Amino acid sequence: MINSELPGFYRLALEKRRDELARVVNLSVEDREVLSGERSLKEEHADRMVENAIGLINMPLGLCANMMINGRDRLIPMATEEPSVIAAASYAAKLLRQGGGVVAHVSPAHMVGQIQLMDVPEIEEAKTRIFERKEALLALANQRHARLRAAGGGAIDLEIRVLPPMDENDPLGTMLIVHLVVDVCDAMGANAINAMCERIAPDLAELSKGRVRLRILSNLSDKRRVIVRGAVPFSALNRHDGFSGYDLARGIEEASVFAERDPYRAATHNKGVMNGIDAVLVAFGQDWRAVEAGAHAFASRNGRYTALARWRVGEGELVGELEVPMAVGTVGGIVDVHPTVGVARRISRVNGAADLASLVAAVGLAQNLGALRALAAEGIQRGHMALHARKIALQAGATTNEISRLAEIIAQEGTININAAKEVLLRLRAA
Repeated sequence: MINSELPGFYRLALEKRRDELARVVNLSVEDREVLSGERSLKEEHADRMVENAIGLINMPLGLCANMMINGRDRLIPMATEEPSVIAAASYAAKLLRQGGGVVAHVSPAHMVGQIQLMDVPEIEEAKTRIFERKEALLALANQRHARLRAAGGGAIDLEIRVLPPMDENDPLGTMLIVHLVVDVCDAMGANAINAMCERIAPDLAELSKGRVRLRILSNLSDKRRVIVRGAVPFSALNRHDGFSGYDLARGIEEASVFAERDPYRAATHNKGVMNGIDAVLVAFGQDWRAVEAGAHAFASRNGRYTALARWRVGEGELVGELEVPMAVGTVGGIVDVHPTVGVARRISRVNGAADLASLVAAVGLAQNLGALRALAAEGIQRGHMALHARKIALQAGATTNEISRLAEIIAQEGTININAAKEVLLRLRAA
């Protein structure tokens, strides 16, 4: 068992952080070399991964500390270039653990492939014929997927949707859409689902007497969801500047309800959630674009775009919940190629796709809490400017021992620019 609380971790020099992390999670020498860049992704790997490869791009990899999920301490790598994200998530995780940590519930890994049928002459008759052949169609879909079937997955159901024209300007007639529901187990599932859709498409065309157009998975994986909940005692939110924990909890609740009612605010609210989610997805080599698309579609599922995460003042505590589609995988794809992804999994001790989904969503909830707390208490700009000041200090030529002091001075003076930083640095060195 590990302890995800790492007091003073952020104050350590980078190499010392790696030393401490290696001690806590027992990283090998090779793992540490991957984190330092000595054994990270090579050009030959990139050339096999994408077309027209011309090189590599690096992104900062940080660590979300303090997280407790389902009673278990977790350290979670995050890849992001945006200041304050990892700090906010780690601080919010510390608040949430005072309420018992995050509780996560993950649904089965059921995803949907869509087959679009056009020019179907008799919709109801086509639906009847398709449903009569349901078992045979599922058996056909499952051909050539022995490994998935052996793992307990595979095509498990068929659903049919009818899409009539939207209005008089819609150029097409009624469509019949067949949903193939597939249990993808620990895989992301895209390739298997697409192959299954291709395999049953000719039979569906024959049964419907229509013609097939698209055969592809849907990234609205609303059958594959994760729900995370957490609470923060008012006592953990108490501040030394006159804000009571209750007052701050009320401010967070008011910000949450604003996002629930208003799509303009919801877009920024959900962007904060995805700051955390995407950073974990990237660190673990996941298709973050698919999860992002699914999340925003899910936020609009009732016909109005709204908040993904919601916060309410409860009895003596602030209670939050996040529900989001989460199509992640721990087998196949980049997870078997990228060395840093392998180290990330060893740091977090990930055990399957459901476990990874819990980590991702928990960080999303924590990130949202961190952002709303900053907005309700002090304004988001303060935290951003503090980290921006550190960047400017580094660009001005400050050494490791000078960065914090220089950043503090230029932030206090409100002169966070390279010229001012160089002037202050000269004064510091002269003193």
